[in-house]
Amino acid sequence: MFGTRSTTSRTPRRRTGARAVLLAVPLAVAGVLGTTAAPTQAATPDHGTSPASLTCQGKGVDPAARARYRTEVFIQAPLRTIWDLQADVEGWPSWQKPVAPMTMKRLDSGPLRKHSQFQATIHLPPNPPFPPPTVVITSTVRQLQYGKCIRWTGPADGAGFHIDGTHVWNFIKVPGGILVRTEESHTGPQADPNSDMGLEAWLNDLKTAAESDPRN
Repeated sequence: MFGTRSTTSRTPRRRTGARAVLLAVPLAVAGVLGTTAAPTQAATPDHGTSPASLTCQGKGVDPAARARYRTEVFIQAPLRTIWDLQADVEGWPSWQKPVAPMTMKRLDSGPLRKHSQFQATIHLPPNPPFPPPTVVITSTVRQLQYGKCIRWTGPADGAGFHIDGTHVWNFIKVPGGILVRTEESHTGPQADPNSDMGLEAWLNDLKTAAESDPRN
């Protein structure tokens, strides 16, 4: 039921060059905050015949964005384990594998909640004319329902670089585990309609971390 499947014959989107390095860290907004044995994730197209966008408390990604990507993964782990990994923003670097050095910082304290803010600073290798050496992504949680969904928005900024993103996460209990779905949209001069925005790698890392968590 949860094996690899796709609703389209298109191949998964690519990540290329330094832009791929940036987007491999899910942009909070998408992200930013963005490898596994079957069952695994399934990519869907972002417009045309795609299903309705994911939402959290009625809010979704930017419907006008040309750059949108949606995917999912089945994780054989308790919801609490998966949620705790995802909600511990400052702990992301301990289980994610970004291809560039990244630091995470909460801009408020306490559990992740509506209006929480967090910031990712990504140090990219020189590769003009792509993103600058340092990109800062500042994200704000707009909607959050514990154990069910999170939605955040925020800009990614660097010298001569700007992307606005929106990122939605859904967590659905299914027989044997949790189906994690995510969708992200980007707008701005550097938004790439052909990128997977790092979401495939993020879900792979989340699956690996959750299924190997000693608390299970």
